[in-house]
Amino acid sequence: MAARESRSEDADAARLYDDDFYEWCMNMAAFLRTGRLEEVDLEHVVEEIESLGQSESRELESRTIVIMLHLLKTRYQEDRRSKLWERSIVTQRIDISRLLRYSPSLKRFLPDLPERIYDGAVQFAMIETGLFRDSFPRRCPFTARDVFGEELLAGSMEQ
Repeated sequence: MAARESRSEDADAARLYDDDFYEWCMNMAAFLRTGRLEEVDLEHVVEEIESLGQSESRELESRTIVIMLHLLKTRYQEDRRSKLWERSIVTQRIDISRLLRYSPSLKRFLPDLPERIYDGAVQFAMIETGLFRDSFPRRCPFTARDVFGEELLAGSMEQ
């Protein structure tokens, strides 16, 4: 009988996860907070925790692409250089700094990140500049220091 009730509770939690995510979150938080671990929808909780970590990584990549886009535009459209591009670079660096303050383990990705996401930055640069792919170098012309600056890179090399 207890096994049947447990399966029924699991199905209810899974259904709630699909039907009302907010309510599911509040229930799972309450179960965890009060030690009712047998009621936790463990499979979905694990998925959501992993997803949270991945979203932090995606945010780092997204902000880095914006920096690289503006660096590319600055380098390959010097005649259109804009203070807005410089401001965007500074803004993204500040936001990355905040992200790293709360998730310092992401620092280990900084040294290789520009090379890894360069093609994405070039795709955006092509759209915004009207330039063709062969206007940009095949390999990333920017070092991590160019992209992130000294302050963000401090400590990332030894992690």
